[in-house]
Amino acid sequence: MKKPFALSLIAAALMVAGSVQAKEVTDADISNDAKTTGDVVHFGLGQQGQRYSTLDKINTKTVKNLVPVWSFSFGGEKQRGQESQPLVFDGKMYVTASYSRIFALDAKTGKKLWKYEHRLPEGIMPCCDVINRGAALYDNLVIFATLDAQLVALNKDTGKVVWKEKIDDYAAGYSASAAPLIVKGMVVTGVSGGEFGVEGRLEARDAKTGKLIWIRPTVEGHMGYKWVNGEKTDNGISGTLNATWTGDLWKTGGAATWNGATYDPETNLIFVGTGNPSPWNSHLRPGDNLFSSATVAINPDTGKIVWHYQTTPHDGWDFDGVNEFVSFDYKDPKTGKIIKAGGKADRNGFFFVIDRTNGKLINAFPFVKDITWAKGIDLNTGRPIYNDDNRPGNPAAGEDGKKGKTVFAAPSFLGGKNQMQMAYNPKTGLFYVPANEWGMDIWNEPVSYKRGAAYLGAGFTIKALHDDYIGALRAVDPVAGKIVWENKNFAPLWGGVLTTAGNLSFYGTPEGYLKALDAKTGKEVWSFQTGSGVVAPPITWEEGGEQYVAVVSGWGGAVPLWGGDVARRVNFLEQGGSVWVFKLHNGK
Repeated sequence: MKKPFALSLIAAALMVAGSVQAKEVTDADISNDAKTTGDVVHFGLGQQGQRYSTLDKINTKTVKNLVPVWSFSFGGEKQRGQESQPLVFDGKMYVTASYSRIFALDAKTGKKLWKYEHRLPEGIMPCCDVINRGAALYDNLVIFATLDAQLVALNKDTGKVVWKEKIDDYAAGYSASAAPLIVKGMVVTGVSGGEFGVEGRLEARDAKTGKLIWIRPTVEGHMGYKWVNGEKTDNGISGTLNATWTGDLWKTGGAATWNGATYDPETNLIFVGTGNPSPWNSHLRPGDNLFSSATVAINPDTGKIVWHYQTTPHDGWDFDGVNEFVSFDYKDPKTGKIIKAGGKADRNGFFFVIDRTNGKLINAFPFVKDITWAKGIDLNTGRPIYNDDNRPGNPAAGEDGKKGKTVFAAPSFLGGKNQMQMAYNPKTGLFYVPANEWGMDIWNEPVSYKRGAAYLGAGFTIKALHDDYIGALRAVDPVAGKIVWENKNFAPLWGGVLTTAGNLSFYGTPEGYLKALDAKTGKEVWSFQTGSGVVAPPITWEEGGEQYVAVVSGWGGAVPLWGGDVARRVNFLEQGGSVWVFKLHNGK
């Protein structure tokens, strides 16, 4: 019996519809993210984190015609700090928001396609606001970390949960907020919680299933592991027990990997910055305290540490070392030889240029103007030349044993640069660093570890150093070792940078402006008021022959929570929560 003609048509239509599958994000897409212009599939506009785009339709001549296309509000009362970098793929934008939320939007219109709100327990303990810095894309998944230390993978087209894995116990002070790194089909994440005495580490999971592949601790003495065919195997300890940590303090040693990681395919190395050793009171933990306040290079195939470079050994100021390590080609001014290098603008105020193949120091110089804790970096030994009088005093040496000598140190513990991401432009050869000039009164106090409680052993008050500015976007020459130009800002800078082949550098200010500067001169050529402070990094992509720029707006982060006198100075700033998208008026 023949089927009715109408039913045959319906069946054929269903077969065609069923054969149209959503695009998936591949390893090749991720590896080529810095070279392709039609999408942004990875944090940093590529695994190396240069935040550079080859697009040039928006340039110093045309940028004056840049206008808003759409804006989307994250809604509700959950505004707070918004530090997310959006991702764009197959006509959709994926953007995280405060309180562990994620939205999928139509990239051309801003129409909401779906949202996921992670259910957070009341006992979460994020140190530095309820922020999230972004998601990762892989296969048909969008993956992000949550404030209660979980990793969630959603179907990128429907928003439905595919898998969910616990990183660690939030009740012990663990949390997570960094955008994951994707390497060779693995999703690589770190942990937050250095102020609670957590065990810092990096871990790799199968991106499709969430199953663990390896764990690499970043505190010397803790054991690393690898999973082979589902079985947990010994992968060697993270250094020699008690070599640089005396006693038992390494067990709660901090060194949290809270700002994410980068990857360089040329050397096949993951680079992750590590946070402060715990507690802050350095007199309780003599020695270098490996691998805290450092950059650690890890082989993604084995999870083993290949090299490390400590920017602040025996950190006593909470300078951390989590600032991103950005791969670039360094031309030796003496020999003309190209060296595979990496740049890092550290919280301690120094800019480091390091051979990314072996961790050897190439150059180090200040990128802020006031540094009191060290006289410089010894280029032969790679170690700081400490100013011993500027280390906060030992409480045990005082008469009452309750408070050590107070010192005024610069930069403050919020750093010459903090979480806000710098950019590198291979056309100009310059790094664009969002820097801050501030200092702090800091003193040490007795402290003992209690699970889930703050584990500082220090007190502090942050102070501005200048009446007219705190923040300054600075162009840094890594070869000459100097600041080429700067553009000052009254409030601290807390958002990242995007630089392009159109000779532009985009960045936001807490006062609410998204700005574009001439990348060669630092002259401001465009700005737009977003309605709230910008503490997130911009992105750019091309669709339908038009170049787009996007940024998330919403004041918050660590400054209003920890900023002391500085927080009071900028308490007029308003919170928010939205994403803005721009393009050239009439396409030119």
